[in-house]
Amino acid sequence: MTNEFYVLMKFELLVALIIFILLFMKVGSSSWSNKKVLVAVNLLLLVNFVFGFFMNSDGTLFGEMFRTNKMVELQKNMLNLGALIISAQSYSWLKNHAHVMEFYMLLLSTLLGMFFMMSAGNFLMFYLGLELSTIPLAAICNFDLEKRQSSEAAIKFIILSALSSALLLFGISLVYGTTGTLNFSELPGHLNGSALQLFAFILILAGFAFKISIVPFHLWTADVYEGSPVAVAAYLSVISKAAFLFVFTSVLYTVFKPIAGSWYNMLFLLSVLTMFTGNLFAVRQNNLKRFLAFSSITQMGFILVGISGSNQMGYASVVYFLLIYIFSNLGAFGVVAFVSAVTGKENMDDYKAFYKTNPFLASVLSVSLFSLAGIPPTAGFFGKFFLIMAGAERGNYILISIAALNMIISLYYYLRVVQTMFMEESRATIERLPVNIFAKLAMLVCVAGILAIGFVPWIYHYIYALSL
Repeated sequence: MTNEFYVLMKFELLVALIIFILLFMKVGSSSWSNKKVLVAVNLLLLVNFVFGFFMNSDGTLFGEMFRTNKMVELQKNMLNLGALIISAQSYSWLKNHAHVMEFYMLLLSTLLGMFFMMSAGNFLMFYLGLELSTIPLAAICNFDLEKRQSSEAAIKFIILSALSSALLLFGISLVYGTTGTLNFSELPGHLNGSALQLFAFILILAGFAFKISIVPFHLWTADVYEGSPVAVAAYLSVISKAAFLFVFTSVLYTVFKPIAGSWYNMLFLLSVLTMFTGNLFAVRQNNLKRFLAFSSITQMGFILVGISGSNQMGYASVVYFLLIYIFSNLGAFGVVAFVSAVTGKENMDDYKAFYKTNPFLASVLSVSLFSLAGIPPTAGFFGKFFLIMAGAERGNYILISIAALNMIISLYYYLRVVQTMFMEESRATIERLPVNIFAKLAMLVCVAGILAIGFVPWIYHYIYALSL
């Protein structure tokens, strides 16, 4: 039983161990330089990611409150990879920061909460994981203590997170009141589509919609991204949203499967609103963090199209797209984070003729934006293709046509950034920047993932096999 506990909770225990190591380093000695801490943390995160491929097993603990399987383990290791990339990209920002260890302890605490949330087999465990992941995240939104915008971002995030958590908790309480259970395995047999149960589902859907920035619950996103450090904005955009999308898709396909006919219509409306709103607001942005915020909102709309398929292909396409999204979005955020840390510049106008002085960074950003736009041969094209194919399984060609139209609209603002970097004739405003080895390796990993995943078919087939 003890061995089973250690194997099934491997991901959680490893992250908790890293947090304790950092705590002992902080308390035990004051002689650790930031550079030594960053090297040590990145090595620990690399070991954590590599170890995620070994000693995996299916099973449940604590009366089915905690459950894991190969799909959940794959999803957790995807988040481990994303956290490692963000950590490596943040080297230039953190090497001069006064609170490096505190940053990583808070960041890993949120990751630990997400892992518990993803393995939840009960709404109570899910809610505990959600709170563990949200509260430290609000703290690191305000990690640039000297900036007023950072404090404003943290306040907005914590207030709206509290509201979304309250909606979720109210919905969960109504589900328990109408079914008498909170276990995911038992709930489908007690759902009959009554008015009260549908109201409970709407509250739960609204709570999830806040977390993953679905319109009209997206209003916090751009302000929080702009005020937060770029590394935190990247974490919010990729790791946080991916974790909630994994749980959201799983809950829809298992717990709320008996009322799929009702939530399909809701997802149809939300996906259309999200795609159009994200696209139209992204066109108007000059600050690159706000630009990427609305870009991520648009991507959530495309993901809802795939989820609406409510079949095995829908689940597989969401996980596959999120794997691509991790590389694509972190590639873009990595360049913005590095430039911001070194120069303090974050506006699109600052990137005029960027290719003349920084061809490597400009190329990485361009490839990442091509993938987010879904331009072949990048992996983003294949990811969106599978999402649309999954949505087409329901035969709703109106939704598919709207998604295709929005892909065309998104080309304008993604290519506008590329045009600014490569085709602007004015003098470059950003001088040549030496890229440290950590950031360069992280960016190269992102570019390799973007260019390779679409041409390695066994990756999708493996995900599809696990999504049964």
